Amino acid sequence: MTQTTITLVVPGMGSDHCAGIIRRTLERMDAVADVGTNIGNHHVTVTLDAAGADAAALQRAVEGAGYDVAAVHDESGGAEEADAEIEEAYLRQASKRLWIAAIPTTLIMILMLPHMFVQPIPGYLAIVAILAFPVVFLYGGAATHKASWRSITNRNANMDVLISMVTLTKYLIGLVGFVYPMTSFIEMAATIMTFHLLGRLLEAKAKGRASQAIRRLLTLGAKTARVERDGEEVEVPTKALQPGDVMIIRPGDKVPTDGEVVDGESHVDESIATGESIPVYKSTGDSVIGATINKEGRLRVRATRVGGDTFLSQVIRLVEQAQGSRVPIQEFADRMTGRFVPVVILISVGSLIAWLLFADNLRPILEWGATFLPWVNPDAATPVLAILAAISVLVIACPCALGLATPTALMVGSGLGAERGVLIRSGEAIQTFKDVKVMVLDKTGTITRGEPKLTEVVPAAGVDEHDLLLLAAAVENASEHPIARAIVDGARERGVQPGEVTGFRSTGARGVSGNVGGVHVLIGNRRLLQEDGVSGLEALDDALGDLEARGRTAVLVAADGRAHGIVAVADTIKDESVAAIRGMHDLGLHVVMITGDNERAARAVAAEVGIDEVQAGVLPEGKVDAIRTLQARFGNHVAMVGDGINDAPALKQANVGIAIGAGADVAIEAADVTLVRGELTGVVEAMRLSKATFRKIAENLLWASAYNVAAIPIAALGLLHPMIGVIAMTASSLSVIGNSLLLKRVRLST
Repeated sequence: MTQTTITLVVPGMGSDHCAGIIRRTLERMDAVADVGTNIGNHHVTVTLDAAGADAAALQRAVEGAGYDVAAVHDESGGAEEADAEIEEAYLRQASKRLWIAAIPTTLIMILMLPHMFVQPIPGYLAIVAILAFPVVFLYGGAATHKASWRSITNRNANMDVLISMVTLTKYLIGLVGFVYPMTSFIEMAATIMTFHLLGRLLEAKAKGRASQAIRRLLTLGAKTARVERDGEEVEVPTKALQPGDVMIIRPGDKVPTDGEVVDGESHVDESIATGESIPVYKSTGDSVIGATINKEGRLRVRATRVGGDTFLSQVIRLVEQAQGSRVPIQEFADRMTGRFVPVVILISVGSLIAWLLFADNLRPILEWGATFLPWVNPDAATPVLAILAAISVLVIACPCALGLATPTALMVGSGLGAERGVLIRSGEAIQTFKDVKVMVLDKTGTITRGEPKLTEVVPAAGVDEHDLLLLAAAVENASEHPIARAIVDGARERGVQPGEVTGFRSTGARGVSGNVGGVHVLIGNRRLLQEDGVSGLEALDDALGDLEARGRTAVLVAADGRAHGIVAVADTIKDESVAAIRGMHDLGLHVVMITGDNERAARAVAAEVGIDEVQAGVLPEGKVDAIRTLQARFGNHVAMVGDGINDAPALKQANVGIAIGAGADVAIEAADVTLVRGELTGVVEAMRLSKATFRKIAENLLWASAYNVAAIPIAALGLLHPMIGVIAMTASSLSVIGNSLLLKRVRLST
């Protein structure tokens, strides 16, 4: 069945508690197949069956749950700039509401102090009631009460419900003072609403800092591009680019979109994509990434990917996916927050009743508290004490801190990873990664470079190394075989230019021959040279055996019927592989290499880099079984790193799949983690990041839970002033966000 995806922008979705209410509301709709929420960008992504509800029905449902919908986006995308404008407008509106509430509340505080401690002010209650009215009922509190009403009528209860109950009851009870002498609560109503609005604004700004990685990514791309049209250069918006357009990129310009160099050469700063600060040389045929910076030369680049298909767009999607994902430990927090508000209301009502019935038994607690808490008044009337206790419970109990615990840590952690070229796709991978015991590595393209390279040149006695390379490179230059290209490239790197060859002949897998400067040259395996009657091969036996034992592909070179020496090629080890595997050992990992290569070559590579266990000769379909075997041995704590299409099934089978960013798209799609730089050291960084992120999530949940467990009983006993409670409530949410921001100090590299 065909499905469609619609994204709603809900600025008021400020915590995972709010997101849970919205999710449950939408999931009750028959047409909804899946609901995803991301409090970082305030997106609610809804997957609908083809014959299901439309966007208008979704919007009505979300608004019915108590949350305004600022915008609706379909699958066409391109709404990033609109979302940024919506967020800015939301912040401006939150700031305006705060100021409108703060000015009258400040005036109330200024009047309250002399009224209480110096001289009663005539008409004080009427003045305070008038000043507090717009704060509690109009522009300051109207949005809160509106959201509360919609939430209650939709059988949900969010934080707005608690604030509405507190401020409305305090204001209305305070009006009793006009007919019956009693303590005024109107000042508290205005103050609590103002602090609530302040907390909302501060949380929005703090979450903006937590999710700033997305904003930075969105601003990286070029806005316009110079393209060739009818023989002329014209400037067009980047959004108007089409695959095949030829772009002109001058020194200092950003590359508008992903493409391939068709003319020119330059160095390109790819640090935004790879984290590597050294510019990379680019020439004809090389690929370039959108948003990278051309340093000095003029390049003509053919656009290959545009819009949502570009590398930058894929990175943004991965980061948003990680930020909006759910960690398994969050299920515990969800169950708590889902029942939190009703339980708090019951405790509040219970406190009210308990104080009304058992005030004499509870007053000794207040007398003890009054010795060190200046706001505690044990001599107050029983109804006043009952109301204060009930209201204090309502304002101190905040599910927002619990709701922010996981998503803010994910926002910061995934953003930090993106900046370092480590893209973690899901929150589940973060929780699973920390328990990994076994790291499985593919050999080719992961530990090694994935392409042969000339490694050794061994001349026979009396033969000059330069002459040996000159003959070998001249003949191999006529071949397109990868080993031949490695020999030729290696010779050029050593300053040897291949000469002309005549009479070139290939004998398939056995070798090649040709004439170079009147000398007949034969290159191939030992059997080929023996059949041709070449002499002097015995002198090279030891060297040949040593090279083959070290996993080299060694070919013999003969000139005019006599052995001239050996040239050896191998898939060379990446520079960072040894350090990366050492880092894995430091993390306590058992490192296993699974490869389709032969046993000898595999063990040679393993010995060079420090692999603990080798499984060689494993076919692509056998890698999945190998992963399952390791999972049975070590439990479900196996991660795998791979880069090829043949690695995709095994990456899916592993508990955590890690794709090298330079590898195949299908491998990247199958993985939980992508290493953009294509360096194995990124595995160590990714694991350290996952451990640090999960540790922050656990710390946040522990702090938020401990805060509520400790604060609610204190409030119920009458020891906590409501205004102190609302400050503590805001501080708890900000402390969770602040703790998450400390992730930016984590050192990922060694």
